[in-house]
Amino acid sequence: MNKLTHQQLAERIARDIPEGAYVNLGIGLPTRIANYLPADREIFLHSENGILGMGPAPAPGAEDPELINAGKQPVTLLDGGCYFHHGDSFTMMRGGHLDICVLGAYQVSERGDLANWSTGEPSSIPAVGGAMDLAIGAKRVYVMTEHLTRQGECKIVKTCSYPLTGMACIDRIYTDMAVMDITADGILVRELFGDVTPESLQSVTPVALTFALNAETEEA
Repeated sequence: MNKLTHQQLAERIARDIPEGAYVNLGIGLPTRIANYLPADREIFLHSENGILGMGPAPAPGAEDPELINAGKQPVTLLDGGCYFHHGDSFTMMRGGHLDICVLGAYQVSERGDLANWSTGEPSSIPAVGGAMDLAIGAKRVYVMTEHLTRQGECKIVKTCSYPLTGMACIDRIYTDMAVMDITADGILVRELFGDVTPESLQSVTPVALTFALNAETEEA
């Protein structure tokens, strides 16, 4: 099945982030989105370790070891950007000051529950970190993930079996196969990628899907 690469998916999500938005990009795949944000839009990237106004990744050799995001990756700072205490950063997250957050996921349930910090294994990360605050604090929460695990299991499930990050907190899911919205009536598929068809997507997704492929994808 022909699907999007991580870079193509990051570019697709970047197109949906509107002018003037305050946005947090979670650790992992979502950090790639920063490299594809339209240059003609003023978008304010936030990092929970205390940065506002991040730019794309630095060029090789231009990294500043003291300027990193929450995933410890080197970043750039745009004109007017600033950094501050992480306590103030969490106040922004918990106070509802972020318009959009894009997080990775191990599982997303059909009602929008998110599991993204632990698989429950002994070697898993020992704490949820800032993901819980982001999941409940941002005005809209998106997920960026592969549709299937390496073992071929779907990450979109009826009920999450992994420890939850947040309940009913997800608004939209972007996978390498499709764009899907969480609605009161279940999961609504807005867009399909590559050669994925409604039938092939449903065949690998263990929850009922509805499709509105000709409807415009609304921005946040």
